Amino acid sequence: MKNFLVYSLALVIATAPILIIPACSKSSDSSSDLVGNWAISDFFDGNARSEAVSFTINDTVYVGTGLTATKRLEDFWKYSIDKKFWTRVADFPGGQRSQAIAFSVNNKGYVGTGLDPALNYHNDIWEYNPATNTWMQKNDFGGTPRRDAVAFVANGNAYVATGYDDNYLKDVWQYNAGADSWTQKAGIAGAKRAEATVFNINGKVYLVSGNNNNSAINDLQSYDPATDSWTTLRKLTNVTDESFDDKYTSIIRYNAAAFVIDGKAYLTTGENGSMNSRTWEYNPGDDTWTEKTAFSGAARTGAIGITLKNRGFIMSGRSGTNPFDNMYEFQPSADDDDNDNQ
Repeated sequence: MKNFLVYSLALVIATAPILIIPACSKSSDSSSDLVGNWAISDFFDGNARSEAVSFTINDTVYVGTGLTATKRLEDFWKYSIDKKFWTRVADFPGGQRSQAIAFSVNNKGYVGTGLDPALNYHNDIWEYNPATNTWMQKNDFGGTPRRDAVAFVANGNAYVATGYDDNYLKDVWQYNAGADSWTQKAGIAGAKRAEATVFNINGKVYLVSGNNNNSAINDLQSYDPATDSWTTLRKLTNVTDESFDDKYTSIIRYNAAAFVIDGKAYLTTGENGSMNSRTWEYNPGDDTWTEKTAFSGAARTGAIGITLKNRGFIMSGRSGTNPFDNMYEFQPSADDDDNDNQ
């Protein structure tokens, strides 16, 4: 989605974003010694696009809105991993937009914020009911209208954080779907940012990197909803005398995508001055990253990361103004079979 999902016992003082030397689109040492395989999966039936949103309800993923080479979109689609095909559902009623947020709570999907064709920011929220294939407008998001925020779910509540409203942001808002109400929570511990990536591992939520004034941020934040507090974890740079973080700088990026398999997160695609295809696996048990086989599709930004039935997928995105409609599945323990770029 462009979306999805962060912690600890003390609020850590933010550190300033740093400008990192851009990573190349493919790792120079990303072949034989790295583990994992990317396999082409089912192509998306809708228009090729980037900056779309997605949410998952049970074993069905819903994808919609976004940006083609020439226009913003309002269509929505669903995909069943068992049936392996896409079906168009009711269009998003909030109008054409990109760079929005999405999440799912209590078997309903939610979409809001984002940028319309006139480049206006929005703070509306719409609820999708898959049982009736209908949308209903809910109370507006509690923060300012914005684009490129993140959304995640923890302990049954949804959260929307960070983004850009002509100012980079670090605020966090909790949504109670039952009460249809918003409550401001503790802001993130790091720098203000947009285009960050978020993921949830076993109920713990992590927010990684992002963009501040066109500089990629070198931190990983975790959020504990029980104490409403953020913690800064190990920096995404070579800050120790040990070898484990020697290549960490290539993790840093914005507008990336992530998914979760077997309790580990996988971060890939995105950009940092140039497109970044290097793929990293995050282990929350010891707060370390391991490089895996680089994404084998065309290098891209603004893609979607999807987790379905403990399987991870990357779809859509763009290179320059050229959008994509393909989808790849990552097999983290398989040998790389050198799939051709598509």
